[in-house]
Amino acid sequence: MALGMALQDYLRILPRIKDTPGKNVWLTYDAEADVLYINFSKPSFAQDSELTDDDVIVRYADEEVIGYTVLHASQR
Repeated sequence: MALGMALQDYLRILPRIKDTPGKNVWLTYDAEADVLYINFSKPSFAQDSELTDDDVIVRYADEEVIGYTVLHASQR
């Protein structure tokens, strides 16, 4: 993939990122597990979590969403 194409893919997500719960977003992709971690705080210690029907784990601290864990990320 050309660098310009990869950059355009990242730029498409910017409008969504600006609407996130926190002021910062950290993305980490684990290729071996095919999992994308999206965190709105560092460190990110969840007190609770729920698995959605589309294999996304929503992580909470108190009532606040602190991140998502996207399973099977490459298949989306």
